[in-house]
Amino acid sequence: MKRFSIALLIAGGIAYAGGWWLGQGAVPLSAADEAVALQVQDWAATQKLIATKKGRVVVVDAWSTSCIPCIREFPNLVALHKQFARDVACVSVSLDYSGRKDRPPEFYKEKVLKFLTKQNATFDNVLSSEPTEQVLEKIGVPAIPAVLVYDRTGKLVKVFDNSDAATEEEGFTYKDVTQLVESLLKK
Repeated sequence: MKRFSIALLIAGGIAYAGGWWLGQGAVPLSAADEAVALQVQDWAATQKLIATKKGRVVVVDAWSTSCIPCIREFPNLVALHKQFARDVACVSVSLDYSGRKDRPPEFYKEKVLKFLTKQNATFDNVLSSEPTEQVLEKIGVPAIPAVLVYDRTGKLVKVFDNSDAATEEEGFTYKDVTQLVESLLKK
């Protein structure tokens, strides 16, 4: 911003500081002003990323662009991020890479990044460099969608998955995830 613009904003009772417009109500800039990024890494690196978020509740969403329930619920992860940005760290982990040698993780990067950008997913986004089945085994679920919730100390509190659901309609939603997050924030 030019100095003149900043001076006018300050004179008008509004200031810009580190991504926040300060004034009445201290409102964050629109998420459109934040960049959507995607890193390719393995589950061990993702665990290290999660560990850096201690002090905040962490929500990790394991998903894929080919998973209809995942795609349907993903906007709710974005909404959760916007609602609790200061106290909750959201991480999305794309499991699009199936392990095919002719289609390495980078093969999926453009497709995944396009989806994340459309969703305005301005939090940490990971494209797993390990095949889907390996990551699912490490998480301890048979299939995606899966959401892992960690408390402020970094302890895994709950894994949401649909392994007990008889139908797709009986599966978990972000309403369930948000209720747990809210209860953890009160502690």
